[in-house]
Amino acid sequence: MVMLAFTLAACTTTPKPIEGIGPDAFSRIGRFAITVNEESGKQNAVQGGFSWSDDGRRYVLDLTNPLGSTEARVEGLPGSASLTKADGTRLVADNPDALAEDALGSSMPVSGLRDWLRGKLPAEPEPGELSRDELGRPAGFEQGGWRVRLSRYDTKGPMLLVMERQEPGRRILVRLVVNQP
Repeated sequence: MVMLAFTLAACTTTPKPIEGIGPDAFSRIGRFAITVNEESGKQNAVQGGFSWSDDGRRYVLDLTNPLGSTEARVEGLPGSASLTKADGTRLVADNPDALAEDALGSSMPVSGLRDWLRGKLPAEPEPGELSRDELGRPAGFEQGGWRVRLSRYDTKGPMLLVMERQEPGRRILVRLVVNQP
């Protein structure tokens, strides 16, 4: 996670968003915070903004620093994912989770976000310990090694996502707050 903080802090340009709108188009804008608590008591944290654009086939996740400058962009299509830093450095992988693992040295639930931001559950892997709110929407579950809580729904999906993962020697907490549908 320290690598993520340095990566995000080092970049300053703004990439272009997805062009066009299809029937499956979806976007969310908000803030993120990632905290890693090491067993030794050390804590690493990074925060900023995010913008998720999705046309149903391709998605783009932009991460910005607290001042609003785009630090990194993750783009995904079926069978490929790329991470481009503002300095032009680019990493490529077959899927967004492998890409995040390569870039950050730790698993991040990028592929799950596509559905979780809509308040849906991906079919694979099958979610465990599923709870639903009073309207039948997913409120909490475990999936892909992450404990996920979804709340504050609007018409597009949850406006608060809290994701937690316990790994040997550390706990990762990711919090997304949507402030624009």
